[in-house]
Amino acid sequence: MIKINMSENEKLPIIRHSVSHIMAQAVVKLFPGTKTAIGPAIENGFYYDFLFAKPITTEDLTAIEAEMKKIIEGRQDFIKITKNKKDALAHFADEQFKTELINELAGNEEISIYENRNAEGEVQWSDLCKGPHVTNTREINSAAFKLQSIAGAYWRGDEKRQMLTRIYGTAWGNPKELKAHLAFLEEVEKRDHRRVGKELDLYSTHEEAGAGLIYWHPNGGRMRVAVEDFWRQEHYRNGYEILFTPHIGKSWLWETSGHLGFYKESMYSSMKIDEQDYYIRPMNCPFHIMIYNNKGHSYRDLPLRWAELGTVYRYERSGVLHGLLRVRGFTQDDAHIICTPAQMESEIREVIRFSYNLWKIFGFKDIKAYLATKPAESVGEQDRWDAALESLRKAIEAEGIAYEIDEGGGAFYGPKIDLKVKDVLGREWQMSTIQFDFNEPERFDMTFIDNDGQHKRPYMIHRALMGSLERFFGVLIEHFGGAFPVWIAPEQAAVIPVSEVFNEYAQKVTAQLKTQASGAYNLRVTAELSDDRLNAKIRDCQTRKIPYMLVVGQKEADEGTVSIRLRDGKQLPAMKIEEFSAYIKEKIESRSLEL
Repeated sequence: MIKINMSENEKLPIIRHSVSHIMAQAVVKLFPGTKTAIGPAIENGFYYDFLFAKPITTEDLTAIEAEMKKIIEGRQDFIKITKNKKDALAHFADEQFKTELINELAGNEEISIYENRNAEGEVQWSDLCKGPHVTNTREINSAAFKLQSIAGAYWRGDEKRQMLTRIYGTAWGNPKELKAHLAFLEEVEKRDHRRVGKELDLYSTHEEAGAGLIYWHPNGGRMRVAVEDFWRQEHYRNGYEILFTPHIGKSWLWETSGHLGFYKESMYSSMKIDEQDYYIRPMNCPFHIMIYNNKGHSYRDLPLRWAELGTVYRYERSGVLHGLLRVRGFTQDDAHIICTPAQMESEIREVIRFSYNLWKIFGFKDIKAYLATKPAESVGEQDRWDAALESLRKAIEAEGIAYEIDEGGGAFYGPKIDLKVKDVLGREWQMSTIQFDFNEPERFDMTFIDNDGQHKRPYMIHRALMGSLERFFGVLIEHFGGAFPVWIAPEQAAVIPVSEVFNEYAQKVTAQLKTQASGAYNLRVTAELSDDRLNAKIRDCQTRKIPYMLVVGQKEADEGTVSIRLRDGKQLPAMKIEEFSAYIKEKIESRSLEL
């Protein structure tokens, strides 16, 4: 046996991989006839795929865990052996998934197998695996793992192959780490945008009407309008013009752009119109180019900064669709900057600043940049890729931003900068993207007349700040847990009478706040006039995460005031209606993150 010397963090993936083998050993013992597939370590845990003779449920996980603990406490050794292909096939003759994997290996390749042996040296379990593993199960803390869930998974991720049962689990170095991770998962579940979206009545999906498509409800619509209005204001302020373009285009458009060659699998099938093929758009860029080519341009016109909230449609497999985060139809806060080569670096720097400022307004401060290089499938000469990549690098470094290289992560038409933000739980989300493109101007024969009177090619920068609005809202919901800043909140204030005797005053307060708000800003305020008791109304408003609850009774009616309760239960001093109107107006107009 070879002892592996490494830090605890380095050893965790090995522990998790080893626990996945132990789980498979337990499953096969408890459920005879089960066929095993693969069981890797993943971030924070592990999984194993099985073909069960009969279905299992989450209730069976308790028994599997108990058997796993017996195996761990039995102090079994993990022993690596090797076999030739013929012997390995004989060894796994009854395991259809293992034999498929072995058959794909070269005929002379040594095949690695790990055996679990008890103290007497007897083989208790064996699996096809390259390893590494712990040397003995005593290196695994039997109180530091937990099986979490069961899901369906196609063999090798292929929808045309057999559906298997996947069991997920998590494993850590000690029980304290496991407890902390489970607490984190509990918080993640509480903030899940699908759960919060339903509680706040923001949106819905309807499989029967089309998977991966979002239906925005009135509350979600209010939030979108607030964000989109802000987006437009900021773009005008930063020198952009806003475009509106079609949702479909002839096939030549996508052939010219390269999407049919490099992106067809993510595009929906063509439709016949006037005997010609049309495609629903997966991107907005070719339409913006058509507008550019509608007339001639001089170097004096550049840069042109054109933005669009353009809805696009991309095919995603049903198994990866996930609420707002992975959809088939989404609105992209897209923009294209068409500039001279000399302007490119400064324009990219401006986009980086714009992105950082926007994310800070929404409460995200931990932002990291990734510089994505040329992918395997791409267009354009290597020297142009190298020059473009160097320009992006200079722009990032000029802004003093730390970055990492994302090898092969660029778009097919050019390298890019991706900005990833961390939410309140420390999870990283890829959001803003800045993509350099020297190919589309060539493909669409874009030109401008330079100061020497010659026609030259402009450069084009594709950029999205929030990315998909749907995904942006999914991240925003989970970051705030539904307790949004007042300027975004679908319901900003609720007037709550202490009894029905004060309904009339509550309505007066509501009307007055709306009237005072009708000028510079719009206030989303309602009067809570149901027959429920006061405490029930307050609880309901807290569940709806309304920032301000204005409680009114006899004292308030006599003095023309409101008592102000925040959604977290804290109180503000009572205010005159006019005072509160000015107070909330300042919070909304300054886009404050605090109440």
